[in-house]
Amino acid sequence: MLETIKNRLKNFPLQRHQPSPQERGSTAAVLVALHGDNEDPQVILTQRAFHLNNHAGEVAFPGGMWDETDTDLLHTALREAHEEIGLLPSLVESIATLPVATPKRRSLNVTPFVGLVDSSLDLVADPGEIGALFDVPLRHFMNIDDYDYFEMKTEQGALSFPFLSYNGYKIWGFTLKVLTDMLNATLDANIHLNYPSHERIEEMRQRAELEKATELKQREQ
Repeated sequence: MLETIKNRLKNFPLQRHQPSPQERGSTAAVLVALHGDNEDPQVILTQRAFHLNNHAGEVAFPGGMWDETDTDLLHTALREAHEEIGLLPSLVESIATLPVATPKRRSLNVTPFVGLVDSSLDLVADPGEIGALFDVPLRHFMNIDDYDYFEMKTEQGALSFPFLSYNGYKIWGFTLKVLTDMLNATLDANIHLNYPSHERIEEMRQRAELEKATELKQREQ
């Protein structure tokens, strides 16, 4: 399985690009770190610490925002992985750049990089950012019958998102979509999930902003 993924990822060549000056405040990169034997490869995931202001408790790849000290976005992903889980950049064989994606609830462009790491690494999560660090076998994502949906309710309405459970963790959103898209492209996994449309999300975002602006205006009167 892992050898097939590596061969198919040649269709997503490694790119070491920088965000433009206008994009740097809304640009991030993550590391899709794969390891294990050929028949049972795994991906390293984290659970964000519950005390964080953004995406607390959510499952995510190691990664984060672009920094002015970064030479390119691959540097961003590797630096953040080192800071968050203690993964030395020198121990990562970076092999592919996946398509840039935007998490549904933030105006952010995120570039995922795929890297191969040694299975015997002794990683340690930074408790300031990471609540848990765990591996998930890629085969766990292959059975479409294991997926379910949950509703995220807001004052502006509800959105339905697919998710996959693993050892008590809920894998969903950007993280799930990057992984399933990669498996579809490399293993012909045929994983087709229903996500809220960008139009629906944008409609709800604009409605929320309008309601907030109206509330502030009323307070000022």
